[in-house]
Amino acid sequence: MLTAFARAFKTPDLRKKLLFTLAMIVIYRLGAHIPIPGVSYSNVQVCIDQANTNQGLFGLVNMFSGGALLQITIFALGIMPYITASIILQLLVVVIPRLEALKKEGQSGQAKITQYTRYLTVALAVLQGTGLVATARSGALFQGCPVGNEIVPDQSIFVTVTMVLTMTAGTAAVMWLGELITDRGIGNGMSILMFISIAAGFVGSLWAIKEQGSLAGGWIEFGIVILVGLFMVALVVFVEQAQRRIPVQYAKRMIGRRSYGGTSTYIPLKVNQAGIIPVIFASSLLYIPALVAQFSGSNAGWVQWIEAHFVKGDHPYYIATYFVLIVFFAFFYVAISFNPEEVADNMKKYGGFIPGIRAGRPTAEYLSYVLNRITWPGSLYLGLIALVPTMALAGFGANQNFPFGGTSILIIVGVGLETVKQIESQLQQRNYEGFLR
Repeated sequence: MLTAFARAFKTPDLRKKLLFTLAMIVIYRLGAHIPIPGVSYSNVQVCIDQANTNQGLFGLVNMFSGGALLQITIFALGIMPYITASIILQLLVVVIPRLEALKKEGQSGQAKITQYTRYLTVALAVLQGTGLVATARSGALFQGCPVGNEIVPDQSIFVTVTMVLTMTAGTAAVMWLGELITDRGIGNGMSILMFISIAAGFVGSLWAIKEQGSLAGGWIEFGIVILVGLFMVALVVFVEQAQRRIPVQYAKRMIGRRSYGGTSTYIPLKVNQAGIIPVIFASSLLYIPALVAQFSGSNAGWVQWIEAHFVKGDHPYYIATYFVLIVFFAFFYVAISFNPEEVADNMKKYGGFIPGIRAGRPTAEYLSYVLNRITWPGSLYLGLIALVPTMALAGFGANQNFPFGGTSILIIVGVGLETVKQIESQLQQRNYEGFLR
């Protein structure tokens, strides 16, 4: 593997792509530490050191921004508006016929959908930036922040608009950096930036577990977390690579004196066909009642019930609801992203069939049957992986952010596998040897 690294940097064009990707990553991390105008940087640091951050509400966005959200920097919103916009456009493609027609037009239609995604990203950045500024001004961003440490000292309209515009411009810059990495670097740019954002907090989270541990100076807890993390990485790699291959045979066709077709291939159906989307959907949906309760400003009975059951994230009601939502969204997303009838029609159009299954409707029914069967273990796997941080919070303290588990481990392993595959394919084109033997 080390020789493969050296060979990658010896290849001129591959070396340029790797160095360009590293340069964009450095710029992204620098932007995550530059505070926006109107924010008292010293007061923010005091609140971070002495107060309990509201991980239940802002933990997911803070993770995707690499810790920039709680620092209130120019890249505070990170990649989250783009992720939300992409998910919304994917859902709208199924609902709106015009977008579905654009998707079928090929590269030109996909470019148009990408343009719509950019516009929606900017709009969501304005909305989320306004919400973040309002939350910072009200003091709800940090729980128990010392009195007298105002995060936004000047609350005039001009300063507020400047802060929102700065964060919106930062989101547009992050989106631009991701597209530059996709075009000129290695891997998918947005995925690489998500990977870097999550990996940036790993060392701090691990060391915090060691510092707060009580057995042998915290080293026993530290070792247990490392072992659990290695086991989870192996499990995620195994499940993410697992797939059910549906064999497809194409009949021979005579065109003139030549015969075409007669080849055998397969349709790869992944066990985790939905990816990370169900976890993000479920997390976002569960944040809504907590946000409503927080900004209601009352001590009503329903507010206290929500704060007791859905804010900390370790209550049985929260765990059960979270698990059920992940399973539901896994089936929902697979249903809208993979259309068995469309696949069966395309196979029939080009003379393909599944051995033992008649073409047309029987093929679509067979694909639906297989897809439902493999989605069950995939959805249960997503739910269990997502619940690991919750169990860890109960074991290591309510304020501890467990580094291995949930959304973070799924994204890191998935992006790492895809990036290594791209580097391996480019090495094989030149040296006939892969990245890993």
